[in-house]
Amino acid sequence: MRRITIKDLSKFLSLSTSTISRALLHDKNVNEETRKRVLDAAEKLGYKPNLTALNLQSGQSRTIGFVVPEMITPFSSSVLKGIQNILYPLGYRIIITQSDEDPLIERKNLQLMEEFNVDAIIINLCHETHNNDLYQNIMDQGTPLIFFDRIPHKSLDVSKVIIDDSIKASLMVEYLIKTGRKRIVHIMGPSTIRNAVERVNGYKRILMKYNIFDENLIIHTDGMTFEHGKKAVKQLLNKNIEFDSIFAFSDTLAMGAMNFLLEQKVRIPEEVAIASFSGTELSSMVYPQLTSVQQPLEKMGEEAAKLALDKIKNSTASSQAILMDAELIYRAST
Repeated sequence: MRRITIKDLSKFLSLSTSTISRALLHDKNVNEETRKRVLDAAEKLGYKPNLTALNLQSGQSRTIGFVVPEMITPFSSSVLKGIQNILYPLGYRIIITQSDEDPLIERKNLQLMEEFNVDAIIINLCHETHNNDLYQNIMDQGTPLIFFDRIPHKSLDVSKVIIDDSIKASLMVEYLIKTGRKRIVHIMGPSTIRNAVERVNGYKRILMKYNIFDENLIIHTDGMTFEHGKKAVKQLLNKNIEFDSIFAFSDTLAMGAMNFLLEQKVRIPEEVAIASFSGTELSSMVYPQLTSVQQPLEKMGEEAAKLALDKIKNSTASSQAILMDAELIYRAST
C-alpha cells in the first residue's frame, strides 16, 4: 500500500502543503480549527509523518535530550515523568541516554545529542567538572543545557533546578539527634558531585553544633549501588566502630546498608536507625520503610522542562536557578 504523503493531505483538504506542515508541528500560527482538520484527516487517511522532513522545514527538531547517570532507580524516571507532562502536549519527543556514572560515556551521550540536533538538553551530570568544556561548547553552539539535581562547577553560568542539600541534610541529622542518636554514620556519595559535598557539610555542621562530630563516622564511597552501601557497613563493623544510626547519601546506599545489618540480625531501628536522601518510591518499598528526605522529583522535571522551553524561545535569556523544597518523611526505620 502506498505511503500517504503531505501532498495527499493537501489535495484532500484543499490546503497548502506548508499549512499542513505547520499544523502537524503544532505551529501557533495555525488556528485550532485548521489544525484539527489536518490531524483528523491524517488519522483518517493513515498518514505517518516524516518527522525529519517536517523538522527541516521548521528549523527545529522538536526533540529534547535527557542525559542521566542511571535509569535503574525511580529517581530519573520520576523526573522524566515531569518533563513529559510539560513537553509531550507540545509535540516534543525525548531522547533518553544514561551514563552509568561514567563521565566518558556521558560525553559520548552529549555528542550524540548534538548529532541528533536536539533543541535542548536536560541533564543530571555524573562528575562536577569532567565535562565542563563540552557543556560550555554545546551552549556556545546555541543548544540550551538545563541541569537538575547535580550541577556543574559554579564557573559555568547555567540554568538549573536544585534542592538545598546542605540544609535538608542538616535537618535530617538533627532529627536523628533528637531521637537520641549520638553515633551517626554518614555514608557519603562520590565527592566528584556537588550534592555529596553539600550533604556531608550539612551533616558535619549539625554534629559540630552538638559537639558529637567524629571523622571516623564518615564513610566514603565511589558509587551509589546497594553493594556500595553494604560495603560501607562492613567497613564499619570490621573496624569495630560503634554507631547507632546511619544517614546515607541515597536510598540505594541506605537500603544496601540496612539489608546487610538485617542479615547480621541487627534490629532496625532499635539498635541502628537508618535515614536517606532522595525519597524515591524505594523508600516505602522496603521493610522497615525508610525515613528520608523526599525530593519533589516530578515537579523538578516540570521546572526543568519549562527552563528548556524558555531557552529554546530565547537562547540569550539569562540563566535561572530554581530552588525547590524537599520534605522530611519519617518512617519505621528511625
